[in-house]
Amino acid sequence: MSRDEERVTELEIRYTHLLHHIDELNEVVTQCNRRIARLEKDNRRLLEMVGSFSPDLAESPDE
Repeated sequence: MSRDEERVTELEIRYTHLLHHIDELNEVVTQCNRRIARLEKDNRRLLEMVGSFSPDLAESPDE
């Protein structure tokens, strides 16, 4: 195998590994986005619940 063929083979191997890592990172980001969306939904629900307990209370100055 020539030096150029070895270099191409090495680049193909590295490229394949990079694609694998990109796929793994994409899955992590997708899971994080789902979790953030779920937490935002839970947070809105909790804020509505707290607001329904005492609608006459004024918000604190820092909100």
